[in-house]
Amino acid sequence: MSEEPRRRRAPAMSPEDRREAIVQATLPLVVKAGANVTTSQIAAAAGIAEGTVFRVFKDKAELLDACIQRALHSDEEVARLEAIPADVPLEERLTAGVATFSGYLDRMWGVIGALRESGYQPRDEDHKKHKGPPIGMQQLSDAVAGLFGDAELRVSPDLAGRMLLGAVFTNRMGSGFGQIAAEPAAIVELFLHGALKTGGTDV
Repeated sequence: MSEEPRRRRAPAMSPEDRREAIVQATLPLVVKAGANVTTSQIAAAAGIAEGTVFRVFKDKAELLDACIQRALHSDEEVARLEAIPADVPLEERLTAGVATFSGYLDRMWGVIGALRESGYQPRDEDHKKHKGPPIGMQQLSDAVAGLFGDAELRVSPDLAGRMLLGAVFTNRMGSGFGQIAAEPAAIVELFLHGALKTGGTDV
């Protein structure tokens, strides 16, 4: 009789790396199932024993709160935008900024929306007490403002960045109501050059 294959032991990781690996494995499951995802599903996705989940997180709620915080972080997106060379044309830089911010919103809303729809209420006190936009969103807004570089603007780069991202926000919200979302390049073109045709008459 053949022996049952042994479960491969998870490679040694620091507590921080293990925590991050579990969160990363959980995020797509949360988008699909919300708070109804099980720890056995999470363990299978992470390639670990279910007990390992509870050695890193005291319970599933703490893991779900960690997923929310991870979805709100924008460190990777900010680094991507800050790495864009200053000699890249402005429209290309801003298009990259719009595409990056759109991806950030999709990830954040995907996680938080799925949890909300499944009835989950975050218990993380820092999340509840924080006022205003998420810190990750503010950092991303600052990075987009930096994309204007030395362009001659009628307003401050910070205001220009906020107004551009406001258009992105509205665009993504509209797509949730069945409207066709505009492409990043189209948003940037409209933002920089306006809605009126050249030489058109004022209304």
